[in-house]
Amino acid sequence: MNVVTPRVRFNARSHVGLKRKVNEDSVLALPEQNIWVVSDGMGGHEAGDFASRLITDMIATIEPDLPATERMHALRHAIQKAHSVIRAEADARGVATIGATVASLMLANGHFVGIWAGDSRIYRLHGGNIQMLTVDHSLVATLVESGQMTWDEAEHHPQSNAITRAVGVGEELELDKVRGTVDPGDRFLLCSDGLTKYATFKMIEDVMRAEPLETVVDRLIQIALDGGGGDNISVIVVDVT
Repeated sequence: MNVVTPRVRFNARSHVGLKRKVNEDSVLALPEQNIWVVSDGMGGHEAGDFASRLITDMIATIEPDLPATERMHALRHAIQKAHSVIRAEADARGVATIGATVASLMLANGHFVGIWAGDSRIYRLHGGNIQMLTVDHSLVATLVESGQMTWDEAEHHPQSNAITRAVGVGEELELDKVRGTVDPGDRFLLCSDGLTKYATFKMIEDVMRAEPLETVVDRLIQIALDGGGGDNISVIVVDVT
């Protein structure tokens, strides 16, 4: 019996946006490990960018030939280690908060796992429909979960930027996880909130359906820039072919 291994292709880009001088986002693609990461730093210049870059640097050290379960544990461990290092750096600098969100995707053996903290997101286009796989760790998320507003409406709430969980913030870091099976034709999107502030579910779905891999990332970033580009914008799209 011939076993066909799905082929994975990706496109990744980070843009500083139109209002910020420094890009505090970091993106990471590890195709050999089948791991992709978006991290959005917080704490200002030389703090947020340090935090997001540290997270991606830690994850980048994961060995490519680890079995799937060990690779997933290594991913979690790398994020937890980054949490400890960022906290120590904040203490050394004498500042209250340095931190970053993280949204990470790993593919293995016909399955996906997403591990995240904060309000960077993972979506999946499956059967032509967009699914938000993550749930923001934010003050407005509770309003969405209780049915008081949609995620699109939450982006315009006065407290939309207030996140309740981040790498480097608080003593213990609680990471959430989502997992499931992968089908050929699935398309995953990882992004920072610099995209979702300006792109509705419908906009994301339309672009994810219509654009080829070569242009889909640039098209999504352009939506955020056209909307004002008030934040750094990071986008990774992963296609399972």
